[in-house]
Amino acid sequence: MAVVSVKQALSGKLDAGSTVTVRGWVRTRRDSKAGLSFVNVTDGSCFDPIQAVVPATLANYDSEVKHLTAGAGVIVSGTLVASQGKGQTFELQAYEVTVTGFVDDPETYPIQPKQHTMEFLREVAHLRPRTNLFGAVTRVRHTMMTAIHRHLTEQGFFWINTPIITTSDAEGAGDMFRLSTLDLANLPRDDKGKIDFRKDFFGREAFLTVSGQLNVEAYALAMSKVYTFGPTFRAENSNTPRHLAEFWMVEPEIAFADLADDADCAEAFLKAIFKAVLDERPDDMAFFAERVQPDAISRMEAFIAKPFERIDYTDAIAILQKSGQKFEYPVAWGIDLQTEHERYLAEKHIGRPVVVMNYPEAIKAFYMRLNDDEKTVAAMDVLAPGIGEIIGGSQREERLDYLDRRMVQFGLDPAAYGWYR
Repeated sequence: MAVVSVKQALSGKLDAGSTVTVRGWVRTRRDSKAGLSFVNVTDGSCFDPIQAVVPATLANYDSEVKHLTAGAGVIVSGTLVASQGKGQTFELQAYEVTVTGFVDDPETYPIQPKQHTMEFLREVAHLRPRTNLFGAVTRVRHTMMTAIHRHLTEQGFFWINTPIITTSDAEGAGDMFRLSTLDLANLPRDDKGKIDFRKDFFGREAFLTVSGQLNVEAYALAMSKVYTFGPTFRAENSNTPRHLAEFWMVEPEIAFADLADDADCAEAFLKAIFKAVLDERPDDMAFFAERVQPDAISRMEAFIAKPFERIDYTDAIAILQKSGQKFEYPVAWGIDLQTEHERYLAEKHIGRPVVVMNYPEAIKAFYMRLNDDEKTVAAMDVLAPGIGEIIGGSQREERLDYLDRRMVQFGLDPAAYGWYR
């Protein structure tokens, strides 16, 4: 007898009449007067549960099956048959149900078959993967991460694992989480009274990385096309939905590329990921469209269908100034575009994703290539309707004298970046 996932059992790829075993957790149980119980079992492999039709003739029907509640663990063996019920293709005519674990107190079990607020789910983080929402998010996230690796590999990129513990700030912002093994109650001091980090684990200050970019650039100069994809940490004390203390970031680097190549890479990258999600996770996307955001599918389809618009930062500022729109943040050349500005450009003015290029040099990082006007750098942001900035990138500065000058401008010591220079 084959042990299969719920996704396999519902896929239609197994012959009706096959005897199979599924293992998972009870979503709901409904008892019939006809001496049957209908137990919905999910194992996380897909959005829909499979219905197990359990007859009262089973030896443990009264003692165990009729006491199953949401969250109980079960192993169900039976015959796969076409379902007579609505909304499901197959069901399992059970001839054996093994209970691997009951819920101690069903009345207080947090994940009941009903809608829960995000605030409530934060309080039961260990159980929230069992909800429809978090299950769908987890599967979509997996599909996206797989698509990222697949797409970049197909494009000739190599995945590079860059350090998570670092002594450099790739962004020049300084908002980093410090790592130390020093005794905070008895910190060593130097002759000037400052903390003596020479006594620390690494013999100097160390932090969680804000970006693997500088490290992976070194590999680009040997492997041509590389990317880093891993955890990133930002100590920005900004409690908004757009700022996270920890997240995963993908950073491709291409040797011998200019800003147009960078924009091409970003557009192809996003479209490949969104297409993979639509193709591989239709069940979860249907749930998002029904319960979370009505245009979840149509917006992604529109994102893929049309080429991205490309405009210069200076032109974007002029568009915003002439828009007649009242913005919370005033618009002037030299500002860093805010979300409200980005969304106006992508949603109202252009109506599709837009790449804004050539930003003022004063608001961008030291490693971005200075343009001939010496007022702007070869940097770009991809702006998406409903989101704002979704990708940022730039052409890197390859001229050593310019690079050193920019480091000094941003208060960085070129000697500390000797390996990067």
